[in-house]
Amino acid sequence: MSLAKGRTPPGPSTRFVWRVRLLTAGVALVALLVVGRLYVLQIMHGEEYLRRSDAQSVELLNPLLNRGAIYFSDKSGALVTAATLHDLSAEVAATSTPASTKQRYYPGGSLAAHTIGFVAYNNDNEQKGRYGLERYYEETLGRSGESLYTNFFVELFGGVKEVLEGTPQKGDLLTTIEPTVQSELERTLEVYAKEWNPALLGGIVMVPTTGEIVALAILPTFDLNSFNTEESVRVFNNPVAQSVFEMGSIIKPLTIAAGLDAGAITEATTYNDTGCITLDEKKICNYDLKARGTIPMQEILNQSLNLGVSFVAGKMGPETMRGYFLDRYKLGEETGIDLPGEVRGLVENIKSSRQVEFATASFGQGVATTPIETVRALASLANGGYLVTPHLGRAVRGENGLVRELGWGEPVRVLKPETTTAISRMLTTVVDTSLAGGKIKLDHWSVAAKTGTAQIADPQGGGYYADRFLHSFFGYFPAQDARFIIFLFANEPTGAPFASQTWAMPFKSLTQFLINYYNIPPDR
Repeated sequence: MSLAKGRTPPGPSTRFVWRVRLLTAGVALVALLVVGRLYVLQIMHGEEYLRRSDAQSVELLNPLLNRGAIYFSDKSGALVTAATLHDLSAEVAATSTPASTKQRYYPGGSLAAHTIGFVAYNNDNEQKGRYGLERYYEETLGRSGESLYTNFFVELFGGVKEVLEGTPQKGDLLTTIEPTVQSELERTLEVYAKEWNPALLGGIVMVPTTGEIVALAILPTFDLNSFNTEESVRVFNNPVAQSVFEMGSIIKPLTIAAGLDAGAITEATTYNDTGCITLDEKKICNYDLKARGTIPMQEILNQSLNLGVSFVAGKMGPETMRGYFLDRYKLGEETGIDLPGEVRGLVENIKSSRQVEFATASFGQGVATTPIETVRALASLANGGYLVTPHLGRAVRGENGLVRELGWGEPVRVLKPETTTAISRMLTTVVDTSLAGGKIKLDHWSVAAKTGTAQIADPQGGGYYADRFLHSFFGYFPAQDARFIIFLFANEPTGAPFASQTWAMPFKSLTQFLINYYNIPPDR
């Protein structure tokens, strides 16, 4: 057989290429058929097959729990389970009564109980988040218990749409809580409770530059796996966001910072301390009633002098001070923390025209704020002058595996950087020379801190109890480039009148733990 002139017979390489092309086309055709079949089964006839399945199954006595997990994040970014589903199939199989085969399980027991919250039945006989993150992120964690199969197309394309549009994404919640730090904070509070027996106490460890909360703890606490054994539901409330307190002297650094920022005072300013003054027919005194003569601004913080910050408030004037406390520090406003039931602080006194109200507010009496409001304002001293949004949620991992980082807005500048440099320097001097006699000073790390001792208001007779106090403490480190801010509070501790006596050493212990755990390099 002869070939036509000019034609070349196909060689081995040409035949191989055609075989590959045919094979590829075949694979693509099969894949198309499979995808088409899935589309027919799950989209066009999905409801029909679901009805057939339901008709062949035993009716459930309780709704099937189907819910996303909650995770802690350790310092390396690894996930640690905080809330998950526990399969009860083996237990149910041993009984003759059909039930729901899954329940919510918390591996940490009471670890971060007030933060995590729990799942319980509501009036509609549905299991939903009742407190903490379980409630706040119900739209993310909660899923229909009726759907017993997965729709491939809905998961894939629905998840992508949620990510692109920023709508609530169903899936698992990844939090900022660091489990080892959380455990250490809870241990610190337990030691404090045994020694000082307060009615209530709590603590927060936060990254001041971002608002990420790495630990949040409250005592008394409860076991998330047996919450139904608690006698009172009041133990489930989180006072960090749901209760207000007159904070006392930890507000003084905010007043000094406002005075410096507004130019009403400088670090070199002095005033004449007379021990007591009368404003609007009300007497205001230092804690010990003593006059001290000519006093520089540093000593106001060193000795925690009420008359000193009253002087600063007077130099600023009502309008300027009101602007800093309400418009910049945002005291009296919700912080936007991702916990349910957040309340606003009570700051009506700052809106008054009476000079005495501004004087008492300058040292943290007559106004009441939530702990998280207070921490947010104090963090502006530690982060260069920015107001951030405190938060616990870090990201959502969708059912399709896609991870979407949660956004918390841009920090807002409220103080000049030179102001925060000055107030941090002053608060470091407090720790190095005055607070607890210098016992919490760290030789190689600068720590800025202040205590607060506030009288507790008497709701019956007006005024204040003579023997009941709120002890608070805040501090951050390293002072000029802070990695963490710590806030601690105790309501009605017994056995010591001043916060420096009860909180100084627990604060130092927690600070040293964080320095070692995160290997924070020395700054001096």
